[in-house]
Formats: sequence, C-alpha cells, structure tokens
Amino acid sequence: MTDALKRLSDEGVAIWLDDLSRKRIASGNLAELIDQSHVVGVTTNPSIFQKAISSGDGYEQQLADLAARKVTVDEAIRMITTADVRDAADILRPVFDSTDGQDGRVSIEVDPRLAHDTVATIAEAKQLAWLVDRPNTLIKIPATKAGLPAITEVIGLGISVNVTLIFSLERYRAVMDAYLAGLEKARERGLDLSKIHSVASFFVSRVDTEIDKRLDGIGTDEAKALKGKAALANARLAYEAYEEVFSSERWAALDKAQANKQRPLWASTGVKDPAYKDTLYVVDLVAPGTVNTMPEATLEATADHGEVAGDTVRGTYEQSRAELAAVEDLGIAYDDVVQLLEDEGVEKFEASWNDLLGSTEAELKRLAPSEG
Repeated sequence: MTDALKRLSDEGVAIWLDDLSRKRIASGNLAELIDQSHVVGVTTNPSIFQKAISSGDGYEQQLADLAARKVTVDEAIRMITTADVRDAADILRPVFDSTDGQDGRVSIEVDPRLAHDTVATIAEAKQLAWLVDRPNTLIKIPATKAGLPAITEVIGLGISVNVTLIFSLERYRAVMDAYLAGLEKARERGLDLSKIHSVASFFVSRVDTEIDKRLDGIGTDEAKALKGKAALANARLAYEAYEEVFSSERWAALDKAQANKQRPLWASTGVKDPAYKDTLYVVDLVAPGTVNTMPEATLEATADHGEVAGDTVRGTYEQSRAELAAVEDLGIAYDDVVQLLEDEGVEKFEASWNDLLGSTEAELKRLAPSEG
C-alpha cells in the first residue's frame, strides 16, 4: 500500500501532511501516518484550524476552561492552536532527531490579519516560537511584500520559518534572497546556522485553477491544449531557480558556516479539477531536496495508485518556459494571475481566521459559567 510513498521518499521528497486536528492527535492517527505512510512533517493554516476547531472534536474541555478564565477570543485561539502544534511536534520529535532537524517539523502561521504589517509579523513570529516552545516548529510567514523583511529578521533571530503563499517566480527569488539575508544576519549575531531551517511553500493547484478558467474563456483548441500545464511549469521553474540560488557564491559562504538550504515545498497539491489524475501535483513534481505537503486524500491516492517514476522536474525547464510563454501569448498575463492568487490567498486565510474567531467566541459564551 505504501510502496509509492516509499519510492517518493527514496527520491528525496519529504512527505508532509497538510492537516492537523486534536482528534487526529488523540486517536493515534498522526502517529500511524508517521509509522506507516512515511509522513515526516505537518503543515497547518488558518483554514485547517477553522475546520478542526469548528468540528468541536476534543476541544470542549479546553474551551470550557478558557471560558472560565474569561480570556479574549484571540488568546483562546492561540492557546488551542499552539497546544495542538506542541502535541504534534512531540509526536514528530523522533523524526526531527533522526533527520538532524531537517524533518519532523510542524508549521504554525502568524495571524493572517498581519500579512501586510512587517513589525507585527515579526512580533507575532517571536511570540509563537515562545508559546509553542519546541525546536521542531516552523513559523509560517506569508511571502507578501511586507512579509519579506519579516522573514529576514525572524531567520536572523534564529527562528526557523516556513514561507507561505508563494505563487510567482519573481517573488520566490525574493523569498530565497530574504532567507539568505536572514542567515547572514544570524551569522553576524554569532548564532549556530546549522540549527536554522526553512522551507518555501510554492503553491501549485491554484495556478491551474485560475489559468484554466481563463483558457476556457478563450475556448480555442490551442487554449484547451494548454489546460493543466501552467502549474507544473511554474513549479518546475521554481526548482530551477532554487538550483541556481543554492549553487551561488553567496550560498557557498553560508554553506561553509553549516547553513541549511531552504527547501522548496509544494503546497496546494490536492487536485481541484476531477479531469486530472488525483496524484498530478505529486508524481509530476518529484525532485531531490523537496517537500510535498498533502491533504490526506492526496496522500491516500498516492499510496494507492501513485506512479513514481523518478525525477520529473529536472530536464523540463525549456518545455516549462515554452508552456508559460504560450499561455502569455494567448493574452493571459502571468503577473496578473500570480498577484491575484496572492491577494486571494491572504483574503481566504483571513476569512477563515475571522470565521474561527466568530465560532470560538460563540463557544466561549455558551460555556461561560453563570454569574453568582
């Protein structure tokens, strides 16, 4: 059942689960996925927590305690989410130890309402690192323009970071630059660079969703022939950029100081279009030194029928450039698409966070002890 996942792992792809809930932790399911499905990390985001906490499974007692203490709804959410991340980090600790800190990681995101505020993002990242208090945590910072200097400062403080919501190749290069600048700051401060890790979450499926919609609008045979190609092309060219940056002279100096490469992480790998194979954004993005974070359905599909045929990224760069150029030639502006996706990504996470605030506030009121 897990041969495909083992092959994927053997090809140098770290398999992470894009989901977390208290039920998954308490039932032993997360430990089982680590033992049996080659899962070596976990990512969370505001939408995942909104779904988990709104289900109510396992959160009632903590919510009742928080209600009794009359905490604010913001504090309640942070107490609940950091508790889940702490427990997941403890379950993954053996993986962290055995991979020398490379994997066994759990990600938690800064408040998405701070995505355009550099100073507040830095402060929130420091607070989250302190609250979770586990060495195998990654603090997620969005790759907005305001997020870039925050990434540099947080890495420079020795806090490991998962940079999220990357859609464009230009922004991805800026993210890698921010990471290297952070490592240089950390080195100046005398920190141990070998302890600082980072991944760059490059989003995949949403690129096809938006570009396919525009190709359908054009409706020609030429346009239809390009459907389902842009997301893979974009991600593959991101890997080319990764290879360039991490073979540069600037990187060589940091490498000598025992710094770790910032691995590309393929995010949003669940297929949205049922016309495509459900393992598309896994088996067609196999390259060494990458991470693929999958929703459980994608993980199960890959385990069941994923056809892992070695590296499917290197050697595709010219074809990938041609495919993105062909999309541009039809009048679909790449820069417009990726900016729209970033804006929507921030908005979606903020909307999920606001939903979570609302549902948690209602629960705190319901569970508040009566006066008297």
